[in-house]
Amino acid sequence: MKGFDNTGSTEPLQPGLLGHIYRRLAPVLRENRRRVLLALLCLLAAKGGLLLIPFLLKALVDGLDAGAEATPLMLLLLLVLAYGAARLANTLFGELRDTLFGRVTERAMRRIGLQVFRHVHSLDLDFHLNRRTGGLARDIERGTSGISFLLRFFIFNIAPTLFEIAMVTGILLLGYGWPYAVIVLASVTLYGLYSFRATAWRTRFVREVNEADSSSNTRSVDSLLNYETVKYFTNEEFEARRYDESLAVWEGARRKNRLSLFALNGGQALIIALSQTSMLGLAAWQVQGGSMSLGDFVLINQFMLQLFMPLGFLGFVYREIKSSLANIERLFALLDRQPAVADKEDAGELEVSRAVLEFKDVAFAYDDARPILQGVSFAVQGGEKVAVVGASGAGKSTLVKLLFRFYDPQSGMVSIDGQDLRDLTQRSLRRQIAIVPQDCVLFNDSLRENIRYGNPDADEEALQKAVAAAHLQDFVARLPAGLDTVVGERGLKLSGGERQRVGIARAAIKDAPILVFDEATSSLDSRSEQAVLGAFSSMAQQHTTLVIAHRLSTIVDADRIVVLHDGKVVEQGKHHDLLLENGYYSQLWQAQQRRSE
Repeated sequence: MKGFDNTGSTEPLQPGLLGHIYRRLAPVLRENRRRVLLALLCLLAAKGGLLLIPFLLKALVDGLDAGAEATPLMLLLLLVLAYGAARLANTLFGELRDTLFGRVTERAMRRIGLQVFRHVHSLDLDFHLNRRTGGLARDIERGTSGISFLLRFFIFNIAPTLFEIAMVTGILLLGYGWPYAVIVLASVTLYGLYSFRATAWRTRFVREVNEADSSSNTRSVDSLLNYETVKYFTNEEFEARRYDESLAVWEGARRKNRLSLFALNGGQALIIALSQTSMLGLAAWQVQGGSMSLGDFVLINQFMLQLFMPLGFLGFVYREIKSSLANIERLFALLDRQPAVADKEDAGELEVSRAVLEFKDVAFAYDDARPILQGVSFAVQGGEKVAVVGASGAGKSTLVKLLFRFYDPQSGMVSIDGQDLRDLTQRSLRRQIAIVPQDCVLFNDSLRENIRYGNPDADEEALQKAVAAAHLQDFVARLPAGLDTVVGERGLKLSGGERQRVGIARAAIKDAPILVFDEATSSLDSRSEQAVLGAFSSMAQQHTTLVIAHRLSTIVDADRIVVLHDGKVVEQGKHHDLLLENGYYSQLWQAQQRRSE
């Protein structure tokens, strides 16, 4: 039987991978052990019917060859009915086996898929900043599909085929002599060796296809995600050329892969043809010599068809399983990747009383050669509104990342109510902080669900309060579908200011004791900005508020302003006091005033 192409990676596999796979899948198999057992019983019944078919054909042909007088008509009729029953049993039990085991594979894919989804979300910010979304999605898709393929074909194709080869060899050896058994064993051995060697040779071609496929998919996804930017710079043709270059590499890799597959299939077909010819020639010679009946000839021919058909399929299965193992290995490598920021084994839950936020002598750098924060110390008392200002690159947004524990400081401590964030679970920490980021990205869902994302359990009353806090009522009233309006992928159906206010409503509905605004009004016009600032002023009275600001006019009412310069705190105080000091803050203020004139 002709082999099939595959596009899975066949990179060298790590030792112990099968054991690793079993350990991950064992809980699913144990949970469905009755279903697995029934499927195996159906497999045995299907194989039993298949092995019975050649004997029924032999008896039927010998009966017909002997003539009607020697063989009763009723016996011939029973043999025909038995042959039909054996065929039906083989097909019916095979289908029942697949139906029973299908749920096991689907459950395994579901469990692994959910595990990967959760794990990817648990990985650190660096991983997500450096990931290729399209390639990562393909790795996950191929890995979960590989698990399904491995479960079905390893259990129900490779093991049964090897069992069938052993049974047929034994039957031919005991019933017809060693030459037939030798031909079977020699052909199976030669077929196996050739398939393994040829598949190993094809490895590099299959890998090229896989890499080219991931690269082209990454290119297309990246371009579509940045659709607006492509349009701004009229780079549709530039993107199309780059995508076509990726597709050209994929096309060339597929061509080489297809030619190597032709060589593999051709060699396998030659081995099968020589083996079948040898066995048929030997059987025909013995029938002609009178040492074998015509029914025996049919039996041997039927066994050959039944043996070489799954053997030819076994070549495909071997290649696919090897490919699946490589894809699963990549998936498990992703699962085995440990986040750079992880909870301690004895991490506690954050308990907020006064919501005092403190940065104490904090030093941090993304790269050792370029320090970002150097000995930063300041505190935000409960209910206080503190703004952090400074030039671009001063480290303002890095403070937010440390507060959310996307990173841990190299030295120093960030704490809430005296509790070191490194001693707390990340989940409990982030549940106590609401944020309005500078770039508020929305899901391709309704306005209602995007706002409720801050607190999925919030009721309609809390939702309406959040809408009011963000001054969204007039905007929502103008929409035909109101809060049920779908905002489009990444919220691109809304303006920047509208997206920002949805982000503000999302933070308001979370109602956390600590609020963070990272350039929260940067996309708003002056009128909307004043309205939102007024809403936030009232919100901030009940919360500890940290504001990361570039436009100094938005934070003149802050209880205290912390000024960063080159990763260090150079000034602290109220707006008017800092202006009177005529220091770095005063220079920033005057520069912005001149730009606004």
